[in-house]
Amino acid sequence: MPGIKDTSRSPWKTAVLAGMASYLDAGALVTSGIAIGGYYAGPLHLGSGTIGSLLGFQTLAFAVGALFGGRLGDRFGRRKIFSLSLVLYAVGVLLLLVAAGPALLYVGVVATGLAIGADLPVSLALVNEEAPVGKKGTMVVFSGMLWLAGIVAVLILSSFMGVRGVLGGRILFAHLLVVAVVVLLLRLGLRESAEWTAARRIADTGTAARAETVEFGRVRDLFRAPTVHALVATGLYYAAWNLGANTLGQFGTFLWTELAGGEVAQFSRLTLLGLPVGFVAGLLFLRVVDTPARHRWFAAGSALIALAWALPALFGPGKVTLVAVMLISGLGNSFAGESLYKVWSQELFPTLLRATAGGVTMAFTRAVAGLAALGTPAFALGHTRLMFGTLFGLMLAAAVIGLVWVPLLPKAPTAREARAPEGRQPESDLVAPPTSLR
Repeated sequence: MPGIKDTSRSPWKTAVLAGMASYLDAGALVTSGIAIGGYYAGPLHLGSGTIGSLLGFQTLAFAVGALFGGRLGDRFGRRKIFSLSLVLYAVGVLLLLVAAGPALLYVGVVATGLAIGADLPVSLALVNEEAPVGKKGTMVVFSGMLWLAGIVAVLILSSFMGVRGVLGGRILFAHLLVVAVVVLLLRLGLRESAEWTAARRIADTGTAARAETVEFGRVRDLFRAPTVHALVATGLYYAAWNLGANTLGQFGTFLWTELAGGEVAQFSRLTLLGLPVGFVAGLLFLRVVDTPARHRWFAAGSALIALAWALPALFGPGKVTLVAVMLISGLGNSFAGESLYKVWSQELFPTLLRATAGGVTMAFTRAVAGLAALGTPAFALGHTRLMFGTLFGLMLAAAVIGLVWVPLLPKAPTAREARAPEGRQPESDLVAPPTSLR
């Protein structure tokens, strides 16, 4: 098809600009946790209930944004949706930047939550679809490294800027605003996904052979085999793993100050210690994610994550165990957790359901996390050991799903694979090979 390869002319550029959704996602969550739970809490008179509801509403808004944004991205295109979502993100961050009380904070967290929710599944689909064969997993996992970069940037600012009170929170939100505007301007030069364009044309015109895979573009198709099995497996895995990651990301500062008696800046600096290790580990994982060896790496990462959460459950949440959670789980997350979920969410679903399915599983995950966040501060203070024990159990459940269930799921061919004559390979190098790598 003419023009197909032109749109993949610079897949790494697409991977960076679309993958910045992960940077902005992590940046919003961590910044909100530090600013609202730390810098804003005293000056703006935010109690534990208000802090929990603000961070919980942000996560619930993400769920709503992912649910609708993913579907809109499959229906109207990747480029349109991730551009509009970034505009909304910038508006939300601006409100959080200038907020002088809870009212604007609520509006800001809802706006940023909706925006990053809509952006992430669509951006991941674009990265996957524009990546060449043999590099799709690599480029999707690379977006996870941008997620790590977002955390690093926020922690560096909060650790070394030497500012306290409301001004400290405003500086953190200003950083996100600048990044969002720059990324939006650069994204305007990206073209639409060639794979999505081809699949959409097939579905809309009906001129091609109506192969079963091509017909998998309606919402109800998510809830019949084989896609429903992939939907349930990836949704449960991501939700179970994310409860630990979300607790550490949104409430790490709160747990450190309230349970371990530490300071905000101290927590940020200690968190930074493990990030170089996680970054190097992520670079190593990029070399194996598109090979059969990734299953063994995933098993090792899952074991590290479970071990990390076992420590505060067994020995209590002191400074040593909380630092251990950050360092050990951070290393394990380089090979498991969200990075593998993102790869699976691209491999297991056909083109016109890819962002929809990602949006549904992200929405489910963030809804669960959002509801949990509403009670996390009180749960952590009143039933500390039980909370950490529950998180440890969830990490074990996630490991079982990823090691036992996911490898049994069939990899979904793209629309172009479905159209290829029997015995011939698709012409485009945008189509993933049929061999499963899980």
